[in-house]
Amino acid sequence: MTRQNKPVVIVEKKNHVAHITLNRPDVLNALSFELLAALKEELEKIKQDESVHGVFIQGAGEKAFSAGADIAFFHTASPLEIREVAKLAISINELLENLGKVSIALINGFALGGGLELAESCTLRIAVASAQLGHPEVRLGVVSGWGGTTRLPRLIGKGRAAELLLTGAMISAQKAFEMGLVNLVAEKDTLQADGERLMSEILSNGPVAVKFTWEALHRGLNLSIEESAKLGADYFGLIAATEDFKAGTGAFLKKKAPVFKGK
Repeated sequence: MTRQNKPVVIVEKKNHVAHITLNRPDVLNALSFELLAALKEELEKIKQDESVHGVFIQGAGEKAFSAGADIAFFHTASPLEIREVAKLAISINELLENLGKVSIALINGFALGGGLELAESCTLRIAVASAQLGHPEVRLGVVSGWGGTTRLPRLIGKGRAAELLLTGAMISAQKAFEMGLVNLVAEKDTLQADGERLMSEILSNGPVAVKFTWEALHRGLNLSIEESAKLGADYFGLIAATEDFKAGTGAFLKKKAPVFKGK
């Protein structure tokens, strides 16, 4: 999990939020097998940690969130080795989506290929104005095989996704915002603060309601409109059995601020 005695993934916890840093700045935080394995291990720990309510993922240094897969490895690896790395990456992205915690990608620079696929698996994305995002895989004779062909069209629509995936073009943070790929464009020196502000706003709401809302949204995308609506109704019924539901509705009637316990 370390490279030259330096951890390839750094995790710090503050105010019930885990800050995960991809720590290979010398290679633009390229996603090596070692880094991916370490990231999965840390995410599995966070999933079980009830004290953690939210997660930030960011890249070390000032140039990149992650420039994507480790191309030097792929150039010499066997097809089976490449498949194993892809399976690991896909399992991480699925774990991130089903973490049970709000996750925000803080994109401080390049987010390309597998790096962008990682960000696409987060609940939300914030990028600095100078960031460049894209899926350049086809320009290398490669397919976006870590979930990009699945998640990108769900985020920005089939046509826009086809444009990015088939041209391999990089786009600015502003363009990504206009497409719906990025939720907020921040200044370089306010990226962290803007992320924390957004996270705080989300986590100030009912914890169970936030969790159920994301599950209904995420799971509902794979269902028909009718099935998705019924799923939402099921979650609405489930939340009515919680203490937070009583606290929230009771506080509303009394015109007071609710005190949620996450139960």
